[in-house]
Amino acid sequence: MKKPIRRCPWPVKEDPLMLRYHDREWGRPVRDDRKIFEFLVLESFQAGLSWRTILHKRENFRKAFAGFDFRKVARFNARDRARLMRDAGIVRNRAKIAAAIVNAQRFLEVRRQFGAFSKYMWQWVGGKPLVHRIRALGDYPTQIPQAAAWAQDLKERGFKFLGPTVVYAHMQATGMVDDHVVYCFRRRHR
Repeated sequence: MKKPIRRCPWPVKEDPLMLRYHDREWGRPVRDDRKIFEFLVLESFQAGLSWRTILHKRENFRKAFAGFDFRKVARFNARDRARLMRDAGIVRNRAKIAAAIVNAQRFLEVRRQFGAFSKYMWQWVGGKPLVHRIRALGDYPTQIPQAAAWAQDLKERGFKFLGPTVVYAHMQATGMVDDHVVYCFRRRHR
């Protein structure tokens, strides 16, 4: 008899999309700037909502935000903002939409300064994933000092909707932090 796969406690087993996200993406180190920008957009829209809600709208966000091409999003204008406010497939929040556009502009500035956003991003964890020893759902922190420091720097650079909790969620999603529980089959460091 085959042993059941042991996963983190948060993906809803009845939701194939959540399981696929956990099994194939969450916590894998991301160094591609376009993918990083995608997660920044999605995480900022998640603020105050569930990840499940955002994940199920992900493809709509991809279409609405030019395939998460930060160069194109940085050029969005009032007509684009109005179009996004009419798009029922995404979260229609005026402040979050404006933030995504501003964040794309700031993203480009960081790329000019560091050569790649990923170089800037990964410096906050010394270039390699932090490894936490999570045993249960209640063990997950809502933020960590590195997330708070990075969020402060992002704020000083003019980024929006990227506070310490959202930044920490981004760090988990992009593998800057390995927060798979100790028994999860996806945990890289046992």
